Amino acid sequence: MRRLILLALAGLAGCGEPVADNHFANSIEIERGEPAPVTVDSVPVRIGELGASFNACNAAGTTRNLAEGGALPVRAAPFDAAEETGTIPAGTRFFVCTRSHDQDWMGVVFHEGGTLDPSCGVSGPVTARRNYEGPCRSGWVSSAFVKLVAG
Repeated sequence: MRRLILLALAGLAGCGEPVADNHFANSIEIERGEPAPVTVDSVPVRIGELGASFNACNAAGTTRNLAEGGALPVRAAPFDAAEETGTIPAGTRFFVCTRSHDQDWMGVVFHEGGTLDPSCGVSGPVTARRNYEGPCRSGWVSSAFVKLVAG
């Protein structure tokens, strides 16, 4: 008896008129225009990710695939829409400290002089993983424009 009741209820649940795909299209007017601007918060570059037995930034890099006299944009976060906070001139060397999850971006620390300056504080170990807050500049660059030269 229970089975008959459940079958009857299931059959009734399927009754009704079908709803057209554009049912709500007539009641909602969609405005077309300029897309809303995307804002991305700053994402600090992390150092010491491999632990206290390794250098704070375990690799070095230089620019590649840039035109003569060109510069690599440095962004506040690992996204194209992130604010540009500076540039790295072609041929400059810098510390590579971390990567984005998708491997498309590298978190770097760089000295204004274009060298791997020890004063940046990342060429030796640090006691714990942390955000870089040193005297040199830091940010995110597209990995397509980075050639690893040491590590």
